[in-house]
Amino acid sequence: MPLSPSTGSALPAGSVPVAESLRAAGCVFAEDEARVLRSSARDAAELAAMVERRASGLPLEHVVGWAEFCGLRVAVDPTVFVPRRRTEFLARQALTHTPPGAVVVDLCCGTGAVAAVLAARRPSRLHAADLDPAAARCARRNLAPLGGEVHEGDLYAPLPADLRGRVDTLVANGPYVPTGDVALLPPEAREHERRIALDGGHDGLDVLRRVAGEAPDWLAPGGHLFVETSERQAAAAQAAVRSAGLHARVVANEDLYATIVIGTRVS
Repeated sequence: MPLSPSTGSALPAGSVPVAESLRAAGCVFAEDEARVLRSSARDAAELAAMVERRASGLPLEHVVGWAEFCGLRVAVDPTVFVPRRRTEFLARQALTHTPPGAVVVDLCCGTGAVAAVLAARRPSRLHAADLDPAAARCARRNLAPLGGEVHEGDLYAPLPADLRGRVDTLVANGPYVPTGDVALLPPEAREHERRIALDGGHDGLDVLRRVAGEAPDWLAPGGHLFVETSERQAAAAQAAVRSAGLHARVVANEDLYATIVIGTRVS
């Protein structure tokens, strides 16, 4: 099963000069990455091949095929958006507001990492959707064992119609990088992740506005929308959620450099 608790090292330190090779290639967190590579490789030959791929610039998570997220080892396929550590704040905030037996929907789901965390509350229905076929396939690998259904399509379009007005927790970590800033992203993102997972339009909020605009039709009374954004976009993102008819508030975590907007359907 691709989704499992994170585990320790598989190969002894020193079997391959991993950290030294990564540091020479410019990897800032060479020691940490070396531990991840050792925990994934089955033998020294595979470890050496992984080190070479990482040193060439391939994202660590695409090299090993997984990412650690909220204590889970989530499968990550090539080209699929890698779940960021800051998004753990979005997942945990949503988790605290999600009662057992809730109906949960994860839009722009990528690997399905956030939905996987919410599955801990044993929702009565768990759905996820992504426009990228590769992401949808990856999310199915992660969520099918948890009873989740994954749909390929644009935001709400592929969701079952009977979910309208019944969703208790709606999460969306859509693209929010302004188009003009995409070229400034680290090479691991701009060269190895799909642009549709990064580019949020002129001001970065195109997808967020679309998510917020239809959210009241899908949320149950008292249901919550959780969207990730950036600190500089927070005021505009909050205004977009509020203009859709939801009560909106901004919550941030300085340690993770994470900012989210929570929208609530009050009636």
